[in-house]
Amino acid sequence: MDTVAKGIPENSAELATSARPRQRARSLAHGLVEDLSEKIRNQQLKAEDKLPTESALMQAYGVSRTVVREAISKLQAARLVETRHGIGTFVLGIGETPGFKITPDQVGTLQDVIAVLELRIGLETEAAALAAQRRTPANLEAMRLALEAVAAAVEAGQDAVPPDFQFHLEIARATQNSHFTDLMNTLGNTIIPRARLEARDGTVSDERRAYLRRVNGEHESILDAIAAQDADAARAAMRTHLANSRERRRRAQASLG
Repeated sequence: MDTVAKGIPENSAELATSARPRQRARSLAHGLVEDLSEKIRNQQLKAEDKLPTESALMQAYGVSRTVVREAISKLQAARLVETRHGIGTFVLGIGETPGFKITPDQVGTLQDVIAVLELRIGLETEAAALAAQRRTPANLEAMRLALEAVAAAVEAGQDAVPPDFQFHLEIARATQNSHFTDLMNTLGNTIIPRARLEARDGTVSDERRAYLRRVNGEHESILDAIAAQDADAARAAMRTHLANSRERRRRAQASLG
C-alpha cells in the first residue's frame, strides 16, 4: 500500500523543510559549545567560574532556551562544566572531572551536617594522630596562629569560621601527606557547621561567644596532644571535639522532631 503514516512528510523536499529547524538548533548548540569550550581552553573562563544564566546566554548569543540547554548538556558530557542544583553551572576546566566535594546546598539541613561530621570523625581523628607523629615546629606555629585568630575573632564578635577551618587544615598539612591536605581543601569552609546553620548577621551573643570559647578550648586540647607528639591523645581529642559537635546537632534535630 502507498499510504503515508500520519505526520510523516510525503516527499523529500517536505522532509527536508521539517528537519531544518531541528538541524539549525543543533548547529546553534554546536556553535555555542565550541565558543564556550574555546573560552575554557584559553582560560577566559577558569575553573570554578560561574557561567552566565540561561537568559543571559540566550541574549548574548541570540539563541533559544532549548539551544542553551542542549549546549550546557554537551559541556557537562565533556566534563567541562557541572551544574550545582539551586546555585548555577560552574566551569571544571580542561582535563578536570567532578571529584568528591561537599557544596553548600549539600549541608542545608541538620541531618546533612551530622552526616558530614561523621565523615570528618573518620578522616580527622587519624589526621590528628599522624600530625602528632610527624609535625614540625613550623606546623605547630601555623596551628597556634590559627587558634589565636579564632580567639581574636570570637572576642571581636565574629563567628571565626575561616580561622577555625584553617586550624583543621594545618593539622592535615602536619600529616606530611598531601592527600589529607587536598581533601580538606576540597571540602573547604562548608565543613564547619556554623558556617551554614548558625546566624550570619555578623554579631555574636554572649551565650554564643561562650560556646565558641569552649570549642576553641577543644582545639587547644588537640594542639597540646600534637605538640606532645602523643598520637593516641591527639586522636582522642579530635574525636571528642567532632563528636561533641555531632551530638549538639543531634540534640537540635531531636528538638525539632
